[in-house]
Amino acid sequence: MRQSRDLGLAVLLLFSASVFLSAIRAARAQQETDEEEEFSYSLDAENGPAHWGDIKEEWSACGKGNMQSPIDLASPRVSLVRGLGYLNHSYVPANATIVNRGHDIMLKFESDAGSVSIGGTPYFLRQLQWHSPTEHSVNGRRYDMELHMFHESAQGKAAVIGVFYEIGAHDAFLHKLEPYLEMIADRKDREEKMGMMDPRGARGKASVYYSYVGSLTTPPCSEGVIWTIVKRVRTVSRHQLELLREAVHDDMEKNARPRQEVNSRDISMFRPFEQNRH
Repeated sequence: MRQSRDLGLAVLLLFSASVFLSAIRAARAQQETDEEEEFSYSLDAENGPAHWGDIKEEWSACGKGNMQSPIDLASPRVSLVRGLGYLNHSYVPANATIVNRGHDIMLKFESDAGSVSIGGTPYFLRQLQWHSPTEHSVNGRRYDMELHMFHESAQGKAAVIGVFYEIGAHDAFLHKLEPYLEMIADRKDREEKMGMMDPRGARGKASVYYSYVGSLTTPPCSEGVIWTIVKRVRTVSRHQLELLREAVHDDMEKNARPRQEVNSRDISMFRPFEQNRH
């Protein structure tokens, strides 16, 4: 009788252990799923750029849109447009938070950081993001990094100013981010408050620029975005570039979407001395 009870107890313990281990495996599997990126920049991945439009219905523009970004700013397609005018901005220092979003590093402004006027409409600066290498190219050439300054109008329309960087002297604005990048390195969704940041140090001089209508370069790839790409190339130190690359989740060192078809879109350029020639 006692032997039977011992056998029953052993079976119960084995069953309990099995259930416990199964629960642990399920929890680990769920954790791994949660940690996986919804989309990837790896060209051969099932959730890579070629498949973004299939992952979610609301991301369909990534695969079916005909005004997608980024594009190649090829000289034969570019037209000088005198009426574009200078980029009039009224940026001001504002409280900011730096965020590791897994696929990129974002600096978001928690208060009013000012705006830029495009076509007479004010677009308010919301956030900064960095991509490496550049997403846009000029006559087929890609640089080492591209900053996106994301703006939004009162009507919810998006406008992005893109700034190119190549390896060289260190960037003063990024220098202020360096200790915070180390704090959020490889920690998805980690945020750190940075205090007051002046966005004027991020954009630099922008007297010559390209302009076209495209899309967001990450899902949902929404179209109708006004793109302004600054022609002047800034410099970033190799150390700063590596900090930005290594900080993102799963060592996603390249977070640039492949170039998209221009189709029949116009690409304009503003250049001051052309405007003042007559």
